[in-house]
Amino acid sequence: MAKRKESSTNSENRNYITTCDLTYAVCLVGGRWKLLILCKLEKGKLRFGELRNQICNITERMLTLQLRELERDGMVKRTVYAEVPPRVEYELTEISLKLVPIWGLISNWGAEHRETMLQKNTAEAENLIEQE
Repeated sequence: MAKRKESSTNSENRNYITTCDLTYAVCLVGGRWKLLILCKLEKGKLRFGELRNQICNITERMLTLQLRELERDGMVKRTVYAEVPPRVEYELTEISLKLVPIWGLISNWGAEHRETMLQKNTAEAENLIEQE
């Protein structure tokens, strides 16, 4: 797997954003899959296949990449058991467990915002129909 060059824009941006705590935190859990992976691990340890089966439309490659990033950032603990066949489990770290109440609040906010936007879009569509 290719590594990012230290001089790449992505690497430079990653170094720059560490000056703002909020931006730093959002980058740790941001993206399409990371928060979803963390939420699936909320109830306890899961194996790779179990995670993959619980997250619709994620490829094995993307799940692997996201888990590696989460492990690198100290958000997920990976435990490898010396068994045949090999068994690997993922779980939340102590620091990531502190996010559980926060993503509950974010989820509630998301539901409220989605409903507000749905009502707004419905009202706008009705106004357009009335104008015709």
